[in-house]
Amino acid sequence: MWHDFLLASAHHVLVVGLIAMLAAQMTLLRGDADIATLQRLGKLDRGYGSIAGLLLVVGLVRVFHGIKGEDFYLHNPWFHAKLGAFLLAAAISIVPTVMYARWRKAASTDPSWRPGNVAWSRARLLVRVQFALIVVIVIAAAGMARYGGL
Repeated sequence: MWHDFLLASAHHVLVVGLIAMLAAQMTLLRGDADIATLQRLGKLDRGYGSIAGLLLVVGLVRVFHGIKGEDFYLHNPWFHAKLGAFLLAAAISIVPTVMYARWRKAASTDPSWRPGNVAWSRARLLVRVQFALIVVIVIAAAGMARYGGL
């Protein structure tokens, strides 16, 4: 029982961390693209990736070793929606990750370099889409908990 409680608690705390990382990125992407902002974006993105990885591991441990059992999850359409939204957000996150790395590299070789407005706007849009997918995940989690395999 405690095992499942600890897994569920870790899972929820990691989701809050994921939301915090995305919210911080969205805030930074509303401002100017100076070197300090590019460095912060890189750090936040690494944190986001680390938390997402931990969240996936904890989630899988819950599926295969949690109190509800794998049948509850694997035959639950809400779980499939939740996992699909998570994987889509993860795939989308690759683009800003690559952008941030390129931007930091360009800024390190030329301190006056800044990303273009189109690229900056694209990164902002992609982070917003990821945030929206996290909202979908939270809604699917509520459906999964309330309606099981319906």
